[in-house]
Amino acid sequence: MGLTAQQINYGLDALADEDDRLAAELQRVGYPEPRQRDRGYKTLLRTIVGQQVSVAAASSMWNKLEAELGADFTPGCLLERDFDTLRACGLSRQKQGYARSLCELVEAGEVNFEALPEGDEAAIEELTRIKGVGRWSAEIYLLFAEGRSDIWPAGDLAVQEGVKRLLELDERPKEKELREIGEQWSPHRGAMAVFTWHYYANPAL
Repeated sequence: MGLTAQQINYGLDALADEDDRLAAELQRVGYPEPRQRDRGYKTLLRTIVGQQVSVAAASSMWNKLEAELGADFTPGCLLERDFDTLRACGLSRQKQGYARSLCELVEAGEVNFEALPEGDEAAIEELTRIKGVGRWSAEIYLLFAEGRSDIWPAGDLAVQEGVKRLLELDERPKEKELREIGEQWSPHRGAMAVFTWHYYANPAL
Protein backbone atom coordinates (compact mmCIF):
# COMPACT_ATOMS: atom_id res chain seq x y z
CA MET A 1 0.00 0.00 0.00
CA GLY A 2 1.00 3.61 -0.46
CA LEU A 3 2.18 6.14 2.08
CA THR A 4 -0.10 6.42 5.11
CA ALA A 5 -1.46 9.72 6.35
CA GLN A 6 0.99 9.53 9.25
CA GLN A 7 3.95 9.06 6.89
CA ILE A 8 2.83 11.90 4.63
CA ASN A 9 2.31 14.26 7.55
CA TYR A 10 5.65 13.32 9.08
CA GLY A 11 7.49 13.96 5.81
CA LEU A 12 5.77 17.28 5.19
CA ASP A 13 6.35 18.44 8.76
CA ALA A 14 10.05 17.63 8.43
CA LEU A 15 10.27 19.65 5.20
CA ALA A 16 8.18 22.52 6.57
CA ASP A 17 10.56 22.85 9.52
CA GLU A 18 13.24 23.84 6.98
CA ASP A 19 11.05 25.82 4.57
CA ASP A 20 8.90 28.74 5.71
CA ARG A 21 7.07 28.98 2.37
CA LEU A 22 6.03 25.33 2.51
CA ALA A 23 5.03 25.70 6.15
CA ALA A 24 2.76 28.64 5.28
CA GLU A 25 1.14 26.85 2.32
CA LEU A 26 0.71 23.66 4.34
CA GLN A 27 -1.11 25.64 6.99
CA ARG A 28 -3.26 27.31 4.30
CA VAL A 29 -4.36 24.23 2.31
CA GLY A 30 -3.91 21.47 4.88
CA TYR A 31 -2.49 17.99 4.61
CA PRO A 32 -3.33 15.80 1.61
CA GLU A 33 -5.25 12.57 1.79
CA PRO A 34 -3.24 9.36 1.18
CA ARG A 35 -3.24 7.81 -2.28
CA GLN A 36 -3.03 4.06 -1.93
CA ARG A 37 -3.32 1.10 -4.28
CA ASP A 38 -2.94 -2.65 -3.81
CA ARG A 39 0.47 -4.17 -4.42
CA GLY A 40 0.62 -6.52 -7.40
CA TYR A 41 0.43 -6.83 -11.14
CA LYS A 42 -3.28 -5.91 -11.30
CA THR A 43 -2.59 -2.34 -10.20
CA LEU A 44 -0.09 -1.89 -13.02
CA LEU A 45 -2.41 -3.66 -15.47
CA ARG A 46 -5.17 -1.24 -14.53
CA THR A 47 -2.79 1.63 -15.25
CA ILE A 48 -2.14 0.17 -18.71
CA VAL A 49 -5.86 -0.22 -19.37
CA GLY A 50 -6.46 3.39 -18.38
CA GLN A 51 -3.74 4.96 -20.51
CA GLN A 52 -4.95 7.80 -22.76
CA VAL A 53 -8.65 7.34 -22.00
CA SER A 54 -11.09 8.99 -19.62
CA VAL A 55 -11.64 7.70 -16.10
CA ALA A 56 -15.12 6.52 -17.09
CA ALA A 57 -13.82 4.65 -20.16
CA ALA A 58 -11.03 3.03 -18.15
CA SER A 59 -13.50 1.89 -15.48
CA SER A 60 -15.79 0.43 -18.14
CA MET A 61 -12.95 -1.52 -19.75
CA TRP A 62 -11.76 -2.85 -16.42
CA ASN A 63 -15.25 -3.99 -15.47
CA LYS A 64 -15.58 -5.83 -18.80
CA LEU A 65 -12.18 -7.43 -18.30
CA GLU A 66 -13.11 -8.66 -14.82
CA ALA A 67 -16.44 -9.94 -16.12
CA GLU A 68 -14.59 -11.95 -18.77
CA LEU A 69 -11.69 -13.19 -16.64
CA GLY A 70 -13.20 -13.27 -13.15
CA ALA A 71 -12.49 -10.94 -10.23
CA ASP A 72 -9.54 -13.02 -9.03
CA PHE A 73 -8.00 -13.64 -12.44
CA THR A 74 -4.36 -14.61 -12.78
CA PRO A 75 -1.93 -13.49 -15.50
CA GLY A 76 -2.50 -16.85 -17.19
CA CYS A 77 -6.22 -16.14 -17.52
CA LEU A 78 -5.52 -13.09 -19.65
CA LEU A 79 -2.89 -14.88 -21.72
CA GLU A 80 -5.39 -17.61 -22.59
CA ARG A 81 -7.78 -15.11 -24.23
CA ASP A 82 -7.51 -14.35 -27.92
CA PHE A 83 -7.35 -10.95 -29.58
CA ASP A 84 -11.08 -10.64 -30.31
CA THR A 85 -12.08 -11.53 -26.76
CA LEU A 86 -9.83 -8.85 -25.27
CA ARG A 87 -10.86 -6.41 -27.99
CA ALA A 88 -14.48 -6.88 -26.91
CA CYS A 89 -13.36 -5.72 -23.45
CA GLY A 90 -12.09 -2.50 -25.02
CA LEU A 91 -8.38 -3.29 -25.23
CA SER A 92 -6.74 -2.03 -28.40
CA ARG A 93 -4.02 -4.00 -30.14
CA GLN A 94 -1.39 -1.82 -28.45
CA LYS A 95 -2.88 -2.25 -24.97
CA GLN A 96 -3.15 -5.97 -25.49
CA GLY A 97 0.54 -6.06 -26.33
CA TYR A 98 1.37 -4.18 -23.14
CA ALA A 99 -0.96 -6.35 -21.02
CA ARG A 100 0.51 -9.56 -22.46
CA SER A 101 4.04 -8.31 -21.82
CA LEU A 102 3.17 -7.69 -18.17
CA CYS A 103 1.44 -11.04 -17.72
CA GLU A 104 4.16 -13.00 -19.52
CA LEU A 105 6.90 -11.51 -17.35
CA VAL A 106 4.92 -12.24 -14.18
CA GLU A 107 4.16 -15.79 -15.30
CA ALA A 108 7.84 -16.38 -16.07
CA GLY A 109 8.87 -15.03 -12.67
CA GLU A 110 10.92 -12.27 -14.28
CA VAL A 111 8.96 -9.54 -12.50
CA ASN A 112 7.95 -10.33 -8.92
CA PHE A 113 5.71 -7.68 -7.41
CA GLU A 114 6.16 -9.20 -3.97
CA ALA A 115 9.94 -8.84 -4.10
CA LEU A 116 10.91 -5.85 -6.21
CA PRO A 117 14.47 -4.57 -5.66
CA GLU A 118 14.86 -2.42 -2.57
CA GLY A 119 16.63 0.35 -4.46
CA ASP A 120 14.16 2.68 -6.16
CA GLU A 121 16.13 3.00 -9.40
CA ALA A 122 16.58 -0.77 -9.62
CA ALA A 123 12.84 -1.27 -9.07
CA ILE A 124 12.03 1.31 -11.75
CA GLU A 125 14.40 -0.45 -14.14
CA GLU A 126 12.68 -3.78 -13.51
CA LEU A 127 9.19 -2.37 -14.01
CA THR A 128 10.09 -0.52 -17.19
CA ARG A 129 11.07 -3.82 -18.79
CA ILE A 130 7.33 -4.25 -19.29
CA LYS A 131 6.14 -2.89 -22.63
CA GLY A 132 4.08 0.26 -22.19
CA VAL A 133 5.41 0.96 -18.70
CA GLY A 134 7.58 4.05 -18.70
CA ARG A 135 9.30 5.76 -15.82
CA TRP A 136 6.19 7.71 -14.81
CA SER A 137 4.03 4.58 -14.55
CA ALA A 138 6.74 2.79 -12.57
CA GLU A 139 7.15 5.72 -10.18
CA ILE A 140 3.41 6.03 -9.63
CA TYR A 141 3.21 2.32 -8.85
CA LEU A 142 6.09 2.48 -6.36
CA LEU A 143 4.58 5.52 -4.65
CA PHE A 144 0.94 4.40 -4.49
CA ALA A 145 1.30 0.62 -4.15
CA GLU A 146 4.57 0.29 -2.24
CA GLY A 147 4.65 3.56 -0.33
CA ARG A 148 8.26 4.31 -1.17
CA SER A 149 9.00 7.54 0.63
CA ASP A 150 11.48 9.17 -1.75
CA ILE A 151 9.79 8.59 -5.13
CA TRP A 152 9.55 11.79 -7.18
CA PRO A 153 7.43 11.51 -10.37
CA ALA A 154 8.92 14.57 -12.02
CA GLY A 155 7.33 13.75 -15.38
CA ASP A 156 3.83 14.24 -13.97
CA LEU A 157 2.20 17.41 -15.32
CA ALA A 158 0.20 18.06 -12.14
CA VAL A 159 3.35 17.78 -10.01
CA GLN A 160 5.10 20.18 -12.38
CA GLU A 161 2.24 22.67 -12.20
CA GLY A 162 1.94 22.30 -8.43
CA VAL A 163 5.63 23.07 -7.96
CA LYS A 164 5.37 26.03 -10.34
CA ARG A 165 2.58 27.53 -8.22
CA LEU A 166 4.21 26.66 -4.91
CA LEU A 167 7.56 28.20 -5.84
CA GLU A 168 5.98 31.00 -7.92
CA LEU A 169 8.00 30.10 -11.00
CA ASP A 170 7.44 31.91 -14.29
CA GLU A 171 7.07 28.66 -16.24
CA ARG A 172 6.14 25.09 -15.48
CA PRO A 173 9.41 23.18 -14.97
CA LYS A 174 10.24 20.37 -17.35
CA GLU A 175 11.04 16.91 -16.01
CA LYS A 176 14.83 17.34 -15.89
CA GLU A 177 14.58 20.68 -14.08
CA LEU A 178 11.99 19.34 -11.67
CA ARG A 179 14.22 16.41 -10.75
CA GLU A 180 16.90 18.91 -9.80
CA ILE A 181 14.43 21.04 -7.83
CA GLY A 182 13.17 17.95 -6.02
CA GLU A 183 16.60 17.11 -4.59
CA GLN A 184 15.98 19.62 -1.80
CA TRP A 185 13.00 17.55 -0.60
CA SER A 186 14.79 14.20 -0.35
CA PRO A 187 14.25 11.85 1.52
CA HIS A 188 10.58 12.95 1.70
CA ARG A 189 9.91 13.49 -2.00
CA GLY A 190 7.01 11.02 -1.96
CA ALA A 191 5.13 13.09 0.61
CA MET A 192 5.98 16.23 -1.33
CA ALA A 193 4.61 14.70 -4.54
CA VAL A 194 1.31 13.90 -2.84
CA PHE A 195 1.21 17.45 -1.51
CA THR A 196 1.81 18.98 -4.95
CA TRP A 197 -1.20 17.06 -6.35
CA HIS A 198 -3.27 18.31 -3.43
CA TYR A 199 -1.97 21.84 -3.92
CA TYR A 200 -2.60 21.79 -7.68
CA ALA A 201 -6.18 20.58 -7.22
CA ASN A 202 -7.06 23.10 -4.50
CA PRO A 203 -9.87 25.31 -5.88
CA ALA A 204 -8.85 28.20 -3.63
CA LEU A 205 -5.49 28.65 -5.39
